[in-house]
Amino acid sequence: MRRFLALLLAASFAAVAVPAQAQADTRICDQYGSTTVAGRYTVMNNRWGTSAEQCINVTGSGFSIASQQGTGNTSGAPVSYPAIYYGCHYTNCSPGTNLPLQVSKISSATSSIDYTYVSGATYDAAYDIWLDPQPKTDGVNQQEIMIWFNRQGNIQPIGSVVGTATIGGRSWQVWQGSNGANAVISYVASAPITSWSFSVLDFITDVRNRGAITSAWYLTSIQAGFEPWIGGAGLAVNSFSASVNGGTTTPPPPTTASCQVGYGTNQWQGGYTANVTVANTGTSAVNGWTLGFTLPSGQAITSSWNAGLTGSSGAITARNVAFNATIPAGSSQSFGFQGTYSGTFATPAAFTLNGAPCTRA
Repeated sequence: MRRFLALLLAASFAAVAVPAQAQADTRICDQYGSTTVAGRYTVMNNRWGTSAEQCINVTGSGFSIASQQGTGNTSGAPVSYPAIYYGCHYTNCSPGTNLPLQVSKISSATSSIDYTYVSGATYDAAYDIWLDPQPKTDGVNQQEIMIWFNRQGNIQPIGSVVGTATIGGRSWQVWQGSNGANAVISYVASAPITSWSFSVLDFITDVRNRGAITSAWYLTSIQAGFEPWIGGAGLAVNSFSASVNGGTTTPPPPTTASCQVGYGTNQWQGGYTANVTVANTGTSAVNGWTLGFTLPSGQAITSSWNAGLTGSSGAITARNVAFNATIPAGSSQSFGFQGTYSGTFATPAAFTLNGAPCTRA
């Protein structure tokens, strides 16, 4: 979840002694206290955003929040993330886990969850999937996938809305942004989901199709819990399971995008503007787009509009913003940027839309 005290958190975890296995109704009030259940999963209190006490009761299959005294600013970060997980989190790995595991080597990743919700509190029921370019078992991973099964109160995910997606037969509002330490893509349910069995790999594949990760990245942990801002006593994960299987089956390739890119420029001595038009020449809508290209040597971007750009020279990634996230079949979206150049002016040689090559207009 949102972690602004990453180094402190990692150090705290290193100092926590982890019992071999919890018995039913074990109570944890330590800030980063953790224990294991079912000989397979780790439950953590993870009170990272407040000094006020939070206690959880750990059962044989999950946990409940017994008390939560902290109060968070609803326009900012929550006070904690009590959760149960499979995998590795800040050097604390669940018993016998096979994570981290490279995405290309995952043949299936499934999970089930059953929640209990309460009224009168401000929180989200958050399911976390963490990925990194390296098989990392400590510190912050580069990509966080959040699935909001429920949210109560005036709170919202990190970033802004970039579109919608249908995953696992359900419709999700998709948010994308960064908390300053890692990138976050969030999937918000249209109505509270109490229990569900689903494919974790479906969400990973969607994030990959958006250009945020590649199959060479590693899945490091799968987590389920709550982010409380105000209150939260009585919230519970009644049961949780996760299973990741390796094999020779590679996840499906990114969604093929039939696309054409127009790249118009206006140049002057040492500077230029570029207007980029992304046309969908396929037969179905593109919901959420990422355009990749490489600027020629000597060029650098100084400002942009109608897209979020990663990088200022060399490899560039342009992602849609909320109002232009969808490109219907036969339609297009545009964005632009201003830059500087030295030497002879040239244009990018190639473009990819959601990982698939585009033709030039």
